[in-house]
Amino acid sequence: MSWKMGPGVLVAAAFIGPGTVTVCSIAGVQFGYLLLWAMLFSIVATVVLQEMAARLGIVAQKGLAHVIKEEIGVRWIKILVLGLILAAIVVGNAAYEGGNIGGASLGLEAVFGQEYLIFYPWIVGLFAFLLLFFGNYQLLEKVLVSLVVVMSLSFLFTAIITKPDVSAILKGLFTPQIPEGSILTIIALVGTTVVPYNLFLHTSLVSEKWKSKENLKEALRDTVVSIVLGGMVSMAIIVTATAIPSNDITNIMDMAQGLEPLYGESAKYFMGIGLFAAGVTSAITAPLAAAYVASSCFGWNMTMNNIRFKIVWMIILLVGVLFMSIGIRPLEIIKFAQVTNGMLLPIIAIFLLWVVNRKTVMLEYQNTRFQNIIGIIIIILSVILGTKSILTVFGLF
Repeated sequence: MSWKMGPGVLVAAAFIGPGTVTVCSIAGVQFGYLLLWAMLFSIVATVVLQEMAARLGIVAQKGLAHVIKEEIGVRWIKILVLGLILAAIVVGNAAYEGGNIGGASLGLEAVFGQEYLIFYPWIVGLFAFLLLFFGNYQLLEKVLVSLVVVMSLSFLFTAIITKPDVSAILKGLFTPQIPEGSILTIIALVGTTVVPYNLFLHTSLVSEKWKSKENLKEALRDTVVSIVLGGMVSMAIIVTATAIPSNDITNIMDMAQGLEPLYGESAKYFMGIGLFAAGVTSAITAPLAAAYVASSCFGWNMTMNNIRFKIVWMIILLVGVLFMSIGIRPLEIIKFAQVTNGMLLPIIAIFLLWVVNRKTVMLEYQNTRFQNIIGIIIIILSVILGTKSILTVFGLF
């Protein structure tokens, strides 16, 4: 996907996956427009953090993990930090991969029914394995991404034709509220948008695409436009889901109701194909991102033919399939993946903020005071939300 598009499009495509469709649908059905502010916060946070990642990649011409590894001088601290990053990304991506495969499985369920439910995760996993192993998936990826784009546009159009309450939308956007029972949904909305592994992926991609500091403005425009458009799609899903008559989403058919105003009875097939496409594209990128981070941490040769590189993505893919094969409902594992991502975010964001303030790395392109203030606010809010979600999981909040 990096062939003609800017890396910002990859970042946006990564968060418009099955997790986004699922979590945004749940948010809309259960809480109406009340959690739109959480999506707005997520979009701003994504733009700020991904801009830092892109600027780092262009100026340093290295990946984020590589820079962190070089900048930590004390050996035991370096080992500790790299171990933490590696564990965070591998654990996060394993959970995320379960959600990706779960989303694609939901898509197959919508099209082919529940009769072969037990086989869907393995079919998706084998499909992703073959694409990754032979590394020849650019043409198919274009087709799948096109399907995701069509699905995204469908939500935008549906959000308009359902004639939503504009004043209620504005209130939901700019008046933060935390309704009872919403904290895990809020952290999931953040986790499905501000994807920690995208920060690592973005620095590597921009360093490959752009070699000159003169490209910083182009990278900024690419990042802002792509992420804002992606965020609008996420908001449209919440708005669309608000019109679903059900009070809860328990299966793919409930989610498909959101598109019925546009597609009628064929909505479930359209939703199924779109979710399958979104799931497979993400099921390819998540294991690759984990393999790139592992390669940076251990100093391996970062090519898809490297045996250690292959072992990492194979493990992530296998764990994702196993997650989906032990009887956990797809909607539950998808939401768990987004919550995990939301809790990992502050850790990765702190390291990113640290390196973009290093003069040895960034020269005169360090963060401004304003960028640091916004970055610190994002980290503090992420820590608060992450802490609340942990306390909620253990019944302490």
